[in-house]
Amino acid sequence: MVWGERRTGIPVRRTRRVGRVSMIVEGSLAGHHGGVSLFDQDRLRSLLQASEATLSAPLADDEIVAVQSRFGFEFSQDQRELYAIALPTGPEWPDWRRGPLDELRRWLDWPVDGVLFDVEHKGFWPSSWGERPHSLNSAIDVARGHMRAVPVLIPVYSHRYLPGAPVQPHVPVFSVYQTDTIYYGHDLVDYLENEFVRPPPGPPIAGPVVHVAFWSELAEGREDEL
Repeated sequence: MVWGERRTGIPVRRTRRVGRVSMIVEGSLAGHHGGVSLFDQDRLRSLLQASEATLSAPLADDEIVAVQSRFGFEFSQDQRELYAIALPTGPEWPDWRRGPLDELRRWLDWPVDGVLFDVEHKGFWPSSWGERPHSLNSAIDVARGHMRAVPVLIPVYSHRYLPGAPVQPHVPVFSVYQTDTIYYGHDLVDYLENEFVRPPPGPPIAGPVVHVAFWSELAEGREDEL
C-alpha cells in the first residue's frame, strides 16, 4: 500500500484507475424511498467483512440525525443503508460515532479544499466561473463561492466519497485527490467490490452512472464543460 498526503493531512490511498464511462443517467432527486432497500443486505454485510474494518453497532436513527445536524449535511440513502448494517471503523474509516470532530471536518473539507488547492497552485478555473480575478486571494474567494453550490461529498473510506442527499439512489463513489477525481464504483456495492474484493487494477466502470454535478465532469475528463 502506498500512501500520500496533501496539506489537509488525512491519509489517502494511491488510486488504481478503474476506468471512465460515457453513459449518464439523469433523473429526479430523491433522498428516501419508502423504506425499500437499494442493496442486497447480505452482500453489503459480506463486503464489509471483506474490508477487515472493525464493525461497530449500526448507527441508530437518532445518531444519524445528530451527525447530520452537527456537520450540516444529509447522508444519501445509499450511505444510510451501509450504516444500518454496521459502522465500519479503523484508520481509514470516518468514525461518525466517536471520531474527533476536527478529523471528521477535515475529511468533509477535503474535496473542496483540494479544488481550491488546484485553483491556487495549478491554475484550475472552469470557464463557467467567468474571468479569473488577477488577485489570488480574490480568485480563491470566488472559487469558494462557486463550490458552495456543488453537491457535498461525504467520506466513505479514505478519499473515497459518496454524494450527500438530495440525490438519486445508486450514485457513484468518487475517488477524490484535488481535481484528480475518478469514479471508483458505479454505486456503493460496486465500489466496495473494487476496493476490497477485486484484484487491481479492477475492471472498467461500466455505464450507466448517475450524473453528479461538477464531480462527474471531473471524473469524466470534461473539465472544459464545467
